[in-house]
Amino acid sequence: MAARLPVTLGADLGTSGVKVVALSAGGEVVAERTHTYPLLTPRPGWTEQRPEDWLTGTRAALRELADDLRALGAEPLALGLSGQMHGLVPLNAAGEVLRPALLWNDQRTGAQVGAIEARLPRAELVARTGNRAVTGFQLPKLLWLRDEEPGVFAQVRRALLPKDYLGYALTGVPTTEPSDASGVGALNLARGAWDLDVLAELGLDAALFPEVRRSTDVVGHLRADWAAATGLPEGLPVVAGGGDNAAAGVALGLTAARPGVGSLSLGTSGVVFAPLAQPTPDPEGRVHLFAHADGGFHLLGVTLSAAGSLEWLHSKLAPEVPIATLLDEAAAVPPGAEGVTFLPYLAGERSPLMNPAARAAFTGLSLAHGRPHLVRAVLEGSVAALADAYAVMRGLAPLDTLLSTGGGARSDLWLGLASGALGLPVQPTAARPGAAHGAAILAMPAAGLHPTLNAALDATRPAALPAVAPLEMTAALAAYAGTREALFPVQPG
Repeated sequence: MAARLPVTLGADLGTSGVKVVALSAGGEVVAERTHTYPLLTPRPGWTEQRPEDWLTGTRAALRELADDLRALGAEPLALGLSGQMHGLVPLNAAGEVLRPALLWNDQRTGAQVGAIEARLPRAELVARTGNRAVTGFQLPKLLWLRDEEPGVFAQVRRALLPKDYLGYALTGVPTTEPSDASGVGALNLARGAWDLDVLAELGLDAALFPEVRRSTDVVGHLRADWAAATGLPEGLPVVAGGGDNAAAGVALGLTAARPGVGSLSLGTSGVVFAPLAQPTPDPEGRVHLFAHADGGFHLLGVTLSAAGSLEWLHSKLAPEVPIATLLDEAAAVPPGAEGVTFLPYLAGERSPLMNPAARAAFTGLSLAHGRPHLVRAVLEGSVAALADAYAVMRGLAPLDTLLSTGGGARSDLWLGLASGALGLPVQPTAARPGAAHGAAILAMPAAGLHPTLNAALDATRPAALPAVAPLEMTAALAAYAGTREALFPVQPG
């Protein structure tokens, strides 16, 4: 009998759905499956999901993936995890979910962010955790729960991040790892442990938070009920993995050993990722500093609505028209969208504004403008927002090139605009790996496919294609900066 192909699995618990993949030791995709689940918006500025929907989708996706692997003669050796960062899954003493999870782009915690900064000077919090208090992070969500739903908070015995809740469901063991934990807002980056002084100042018990393990550690094994539901082997090692940005960075081979190579993600949010060897924050906290899954660190510049802005415009303005058609129309519009400017703050804004109350705006509209101008302005506005963030990052982690990822990476127009806005070459990759692929790579050392994570990164790093041609963004950047400064000036620390 022929030997079965050894593979590792990766599961990425995203905002719109869960994606699971199986990779060979060389990084080739053997099989992949996706299942969607709903997003709840009970009030303006609130975003929630039901953790049981995550589990239902993951069971279905893993069951289909396991069927695919049996048909292909592949043997799963380990499962790595990734997922949307910052969310709060509150559990009671029995491990039961107490309410729907509050997500990364939820903006209800403005008062709690103010309370954190009143108790902890911003400079001290940035020095300890790499970040200022941010509405989307898990820490202010816990304070909101204490303030607004005290009956629920009184029952909370564990606060988990989304992918770590999935890991708990799969194994029965509550753990986390540094790349996701550093997005809670209470991890001391220099020590890689929960900051007891920060938690004590806010009146929170450190026992609420799970043990922090390395991203490549086996944190548990697949429970019998999950094995029966999915067809995967009982006892399959489950690896801690990484937050979605860190895992996507792993999939692209981004590490502190290659400091000049970063990434540009044009997904629901837009992200510029820059690896760092040492935890070096922006003193004003205008961009994020997180632990990386490789044991180093990374800076993130984040705009909350990149492809999310295009999806919003598509759904509201022309749902019957393929997005590809809208992009073709936008390509015919001159640079600067003939005076139309878009601020992409549909869900507030992160870098560098850190302003949950910021809102999107079109300016410069006239009777001469039409749908193509609006689409072009959305594309230009999203990358102008990322250029705003990279202007802060450049002094801390200068980059030579960006590898592209996310749904927007399929558009040469969008990538060309990004290259022009950031002043950096933007290179697509032959494969378009994402966070699920990175999670599978993080599982490879535990599976014995490679002796170390660095060896796995070397074996799986996707080939970079030639850089896209940069497109003119001078007028668009000037209009964006002027409009943003007039409506939402960046506040110094």
